[in-house]
Amino acid sequence: MKIMVAIKRVIDYAVKIRVKPDKSGVETNNVKMSMNPFCEIALEEALRIKESGLASEVIAVSMGPTQVVDTIRTGLAMGADRAIHVDYPGTLYPLSVAKILKALVEIEKPGLIFLGKQAIDDDCNQTGQMIAGLLKWPQGTFASKVVLDKEKQTAVVDREVDGGLETLCLDLPAVITADLRLNQPRYATLPNIMKAKSKVIKKLTPEDLKVEIKSDIEVVKVTEPPKRKAGVLVSSVDELIDKLKNEARVV
Repeated sequence: MKIMVAIKRVIDYAVKIRVKPDKSGVETNNVKMSMNPFCEIALEEALRIKESGLASEVIAVSMGPTQVVDTIRTGLAMGADRAIHVDYPGTLYPLSVAKILKALVEIEKPGLIFLGKQAIDDDCNQTGQMIAGLLKWPQGTFASKVVLDKEKQTAVVDREVDGGLETLCLDLPAVITADLRLNQPRYATLPNIMKAKSKVIKKLTPEDLKVEIKSDIEVVKVTEPPKRKAGVLVSSVDELIDKLKNEARVV
């Protein structure tokens, strides 16, 4: 069984985000970029499944401009067998990404697709659900535990919901999106980083996959969140309740 893992290049989680002066987006020039943390978790889980003997190959997939290749190399250094880069210079929104993944699934025919539950740049949390809908595959989102049964061709997924944990049994092929507590991703070792340089990255375009890219989302304006106001000391419970009711309006 092949496992396909979608990975995304985002601004590194430790970088302080700066909004562009024209408020059209966030500044990415000369900013450190890295693999989306949830995508790292998804890739780690795919690698563990392969190492347990339940999968034959892990394919990393990423989309975007030429710079995305650096992120793909990180995935290969972690242990992915090969990679696919869908070259597209513009912005790709979740539905377009899902359509590209669907086209790649028809070519590669994986038994399982792993994604991060969301990307830390747009926080959309849509791509996994959309690709499952387009493929008509079962889905397990927000996965905190995944157990595969090779004989039954099923995946048992514990997923985190507001009320606690929900357990799903999915028939394969299926789509699974990784939550934070699924695993702890490994670090790429120096020998594997060197090996990654010789691993295959197949380059495609949306045109090659016969996928029409069109924007279904319009970004009107990007602004920083309002700065937090300084706290105040109150002298009594009655004053606290009065402020919560009349100023904060939360009670």
